[in-house]
Amino acid sequence: MFPRLTRFAPFAFVAALAACAAPDPLTDELPSMGNFRLGHNIVVADNMQQIPPSREATAEDWVAIMTSEIDRRFGDYDGDRLYHIGIAVDGYALAPPGVPLVLNPRSILVLSVNVWDDALGVKLHEEPEQILVLEGASAETAVVGSGYTRSAEEQMQVLARNAARRIQQWMLTNPEWFDIDPDAPPFRTGTTPATEVAEAPAGPDAAEPEPAPPAN
Repeated sequence: MFPRLTRFAPFAFVAALAACAAPDPLTDELPSMGNFRLGHNIVVADNMQQIPPSREATAEDWVAIMTSEIDRRFGDYDGDRLYHIGIAVDGYALAPPGVPLVLNPRSILVLSVNVWDDALGVKLHEEPEQILVLEGASAETAVVGSGYTRSAEEQMQVLARNAARRIQQWMLTNPEWFDIDPDAPPFRTGTTPATEVAEAPAGPDAAEPEPAPPAN
């Protein structure tokens, strides 16, 4: 029924039954991005699929919120070279209310991401980077799940912010794309709220990088 997302079924099961997500990145720092400056920010959701169980969300809503979060995370960088980010929303699940301590669904977002160098006129990698994002858990959602404590719009906001952060983490694994100085201080410092609960990553590609040292 969902051929494009078949290989994500194990992740959906983990997301529904276990607390396996990163914290909501509300006030985390922005690392150095070298000569990066955001050009086009293109999000499409024409072929988006819903992964049950899920609340409803439209393609237009996902395009709007994902575009906003990419602008929020990348829009302040002021490097001297333009890069374009293209995102396809492949699939999502917005957790409905479950049964506390028995079935505690988690929200999921699946994206395909591409990055282009404007000056060179080329995509910087061969295949789209496919990213699976899980909704973060906080003190209020760890037991009863976000289906009780967050609206669908709030769940989408958290997923989109986590996704923008994960996209940046992936981009930073290729510092040569942006001529990043490994000794450069963060572009902007920040702190993670103490009320958020950090949990085990959802897989090998969900590993968090070591935090950069604070700027002097």
